Amino acid sequence: MGIMDMIQSLAGQTGAAAGTDHAKVAGGFIEALTEHPQGIQGVLDAFRNNGMAEHVDSWGAGQAVPATPEQVQQGLGGTGLIEKTAEKAGVSPQVVQMALATVLPMIIHHFAPNGQATPTTSMGSMAEKLLSKFA
Repeated sequence: MGIMDMIQSLAGQTGAAAGTDHAKVAGGFIEALTEHPQGIQGVLDAFRNNGMAEHVDSWGAGQAVPATPEQVQQGLGGTGLIEKTAEKAGVSPQVVQMALATVLPMIIHHFAPNGQATPTTSMGSMAEKLLSKFA
């Protein structure tokens, strides 16, 4: 199952409001990543630098264990990605943290398999595909 299928499935299974927020946040996060100077590598570095290396390493290996909203905040602290995602998704930073706790492991696994960031062009293409699913 691809990331778009997983996120769509998640959106369909978690209830209308929560699913919509998850889909909005996933799309907003991917969009924010494509504009972020360091892209997915910045996310990996931020988590590692903020004491969360185990999380990104396990997610990169395909272990989609959800994080807590607090762990998302700790891992992405200082990157501006939570705020930028909230702006793009039209939700609060708290909603972003809650949704990313579930969605981020899938995103890391697909954009940074084995903890290695994929090229930006590949991510841009994936972002277009992902965003088109929710348009």
